[in-house]
Amino acid sequence: MTPHYGVKVDTVPICEFECQKCGARFEELVSAGAKAPCPQCKSSEVTRRYSQIGEPRVPVGLFGKAAADSNSKRKAREERRQEKFAADREKRRKS
Repeated sequence: MTPHYGVKVDTVPICEFECQKCGARFEELVSAGAKAPCPQCKSSEVTRRYSQIGEPRVPVGLFGKAAADSNSKRKAREERRQEKFAADREKRRKS
């Protein structure tokens, strides 16, 4: 039992199993080291499989035309910034 905000609770992970007899994959709440029988064929010949914690890849960022448009806008913005710096520098030299 693990203390959780002053209350003791059992920690039981969700484990993924694969049946060696029928090939079914299933998830069960079991205590550490325990095995669950196959829900389809009721066989106890199961092996624990390691599951991914989250999605394999969450798409982030822009792709294709949207990425090209964003890059061109960023490039134009950087050019304007550089021009402004150059103008400010020239102005200070004249002062």
